[in-house]
Amino acid sequence: MENRSIIVVSFVLLPLLFTTISAQLLRPDFYRTTCPNLESIVRSAVQTKFQQTFVTAPATLRLFFHDCFVRGCDASVLLATGNGNNEKDHPDDISLAGDGFDTVIKAKAAIDSNPQCRNKVSCADILALATREVVRLTGGPFYTVELGRRDGRISTKAGVQRQLPHPTFNLDQLNSMFTRHGLSQIDMIALSGAHTIGFAHCGRFSKRIFNFSPRNKIDPSLNFAYALQLRQMCPINVDPRIAINMDPTTPRTFDNVYYQNLQRGMGLFTSDQILFTDPRSRNTVNLFASNNAAFQQAFVTAMTKLGRVGVLTGNRGEIRRDCSRPN
Repeated sequence: MENRSIIVVSFVLLPLLFTTISAQLLRPDFYRTTCPNLESIVRSAVQTKFQQTFVTAPATLRLFFHDCFVRGCDASVLLATGNGNNEKDHPDDISLAGDGFDTVIKAKAAIDSNPQCRNKVSCADILALATREVVRLTGGPFYTVELGRRDGRISTKAGVQRQLPHPTFNLDQLNSMFTRHGLSQIDMIALSGAHTIGFAHCGRFSKRIFNFSPRNKIDPSLNFAYALQLRQMCPINVDPRIAINMDPTTPRTFDNVYYQNLQRGMGLFTSDQILFTDPRSRNTVNLFASNNAAFQQAFVTAMTKLGRVGVLTGNRGEIRRDCSRPN
């Protein structure tokens, strides 16, 4: 019995072990000789795209998160083989804004226009770099991005099931999901701060403002005046394409106002507001709300850890010639 227990534990730890080994192969200067100007090329391409539409920022940031939480940071979310069975076709991914995908496409084209860099840089690394740039462009921290990821070849709709946090999650559900990827509660709260530039479709939170429970039509944890504003912006039978800002105060600035909103009962999702209403996470929210530097430092730490999740390195995976399809 003792030997069997050891074997079971080993199999459970094996995926995390592979992730740790692969992540150790990532390094900031991975493309130093193969594409020395990579970061400036991506920065220029993303800046041009951002100047065309602000949605570039939240769309790219959300795309990175959704990619890393399903099969790891391998750009599998970008695959579109045309059979309607890719990650991006799942209901949890179908709302990913096209501008995020387009940001990666534009950056890839800019990289490949340089003969030295052509087909040398993975789509997974391009997405990671582009994400850093949109955070910076909206006033967030500039941070070092570890590189050396390779692209995955598999992307299925079924693979997304139960892999992404839902708007109704409580703290235990959030922690359980993030812990699976080696992310702590503080990491989870810091990454939730990305909602400071996020947007959401009305259907994702309509129950909170119209039909929360038999006793309360409006979720009592929601600021009442804010709930009435949300009802005006998202009336019953609203066009499902309508989306609203998740931070009603400074929606275009990457800052700590998201946490200040939580203190006032203005978290759009239940999974946002629970970070303040649950006493186990409230102190961290209060810290980030009062100290933007503390939030940004925690966000950088969490993004670095997120960028290591499930990565393919060495001879695993490939460098895609087209980010939307395997070679």
